[in-house]
Amino acid sequence: MVARSNIAAVLDQGARDHPALIVPNRFSLSYSRLRELTDEASLALASYGIGKGDRVALVLPNGPEAIVLFLAASKIATACPLNPAYKEEEFRFYLEDVAARFLVVPPGDGEAARHAVPQGATVIEARVDSDGRLHMNRDGHGRAVDSFENSSEGDIGLVLHTSGTTSRPKRVPLRHHNLAASVSNIIATYELGPEDVSLCVMPLFHVHGLIASALATFASGGTVVAPDRFTPLGFWPLMQAHRPTWFTASPTPHQLVLARLQEDRPAGTERLRFVRSCSAALSPAQMALMEQRFGVPVLEAYGMTEASHQMASNPLPPEPRVAGSVGRGTGVDIAVFDEGGAAVPAGMPGEVVIRGPNVMRGYEDNPQANANAFVDGWFRTGDLGTLDSAGYLRLIGRIKELINRGGEKIAPREIDDVLEAHPAVKEAVAFGMPHPTWGEEVAAAVVLSAPATEKELIAYSRQRLADFKVPKRLYIVDSIPRTPTGKVQRRFVADQFSRE
Repeated sequence: MVARSNIAAVLDQGARDHPALIVPNRFSLSYSRLRELTDEASLALASYGIGKGDRVALVLPNGPEAIVLFLAASKIATACPLNPAYKEEEFRFYLEDVAARFLVVPPGDGEAARHAVPQGATVIEARVDSDGRLHMNRDGHGRAVDSFENSSEGDIGLVLHTSGTTSRPKRVPLRHHNLAASVSNIIATYELGPEDVSLCVMPLFHVHGLIASALATFASGGTVVAPDRFTPLGFWPLMQAHRPTWFTASPTPHQLVLARLQEDRPAGTERLRFVRSCSAALSPAQMALMEQRFGVPVLEAYGMTEASHQMASNPLPPEPRVAGSVGRGTGVDIAVFDEGGAAVPAGMPGEVVIRGPNVMRGYEDNPQANANAFVDGWFRTGDLGTLDSAGYLRLIGRIKELINRGGEKIAPREIDDVLEAHPAVKEAVAFGMPHPTWGEEVAAAVVLSAPATEKELIAYSRQRLADFKVPKRLYIVDSIPRTPTGKVQRRFVADQFSRE
């Protein structure tokens, strides 16, 4: 288990010579070397005067730099990882919003972030060479130091933002004890140990890849395989070369991998124990195909930034896993409340609420959001769901994304599932469009894998849905807009087609 003093203590669990981090086509680092690198990076950051309370923005690609600099920054200050694909204006918002005093980028890279850096902030270049040595620029700002002060369990180790798919992104401050609790929950859920090898598919600027793929594996003494980037073509060579015991991703990467897999249990799956899916809904059909192809259980989980990632998961066998459910609470209390803040009977829909040591205390500098986000110590997730008598949670959709057609509340995911069951439909996203009589009318965008017409798909839906749920308009598109972690941007899709 993770020591509760500092998230960098995740590295204390690994045996000295055991491989901690493998960077394909570059190098492998033992736990002893990764600990040394993290301490070297912490000293280098401290030489710039970085200490507790300072916000260190990290704009780094997946790989050793992202991991080492996150551990170092959180160890002595507060790490703020950002998506390297952001444009200059996006960087300007996030850097100013977190009040970043320092920006860490690769040498000669991160131009948009450099242009957006707040006045007076220091830009630091960092890289890990092919021989596993750390290099950080010394441009006159630094001074030699031989020690640094570790953060404590109550300090903020990580600041991320909500996805902002339905509102302005909010700052989420996660303290070391929040992160440590989540890491411990993940280890316990999947029985992770030193023999486990995790293939890191998700980006390390997001809580999914950072906490589940990387930190939980380190804290169990296992090995993280961290390629520079995920590509569907490169996935199977990595599987064959490193033979991971598990990996976790959102449904989109899973879909891309499956599209290139036409056989069951191919080379590279010999050591797999399970595959995890999180960050967006996984259709039962896709789950069944994944289990057939990989030959192992697919465990759908439920996570969000405000809870330091994981809140619920389907369990490992022999415990039952339920297709269409995100499982049971994992070290987290879960309930379903009605609009008045009272718990509803098992099986009845309502808002999913959570509480536990991994949950943030509140959004940063946002009292209005906090007043809406908490009720009697429970955090309101904004998700609509049902909880059965065995404690398995089913998510129906985001409350803000419900379609209100003349007073009838329609969960768009139900329509997604029906359309995606059609053999010609690869992806579907339902949403509400303005209507002069009903307020909102049901529409959907679909990506096809085989020829089909709008009329045919609407007729198919009419056979399986009540009339008021049937899409009145279908848009056949090449792709569905998603966030970098695979979440569907329904509001963006709705706004796009409402203007047509």
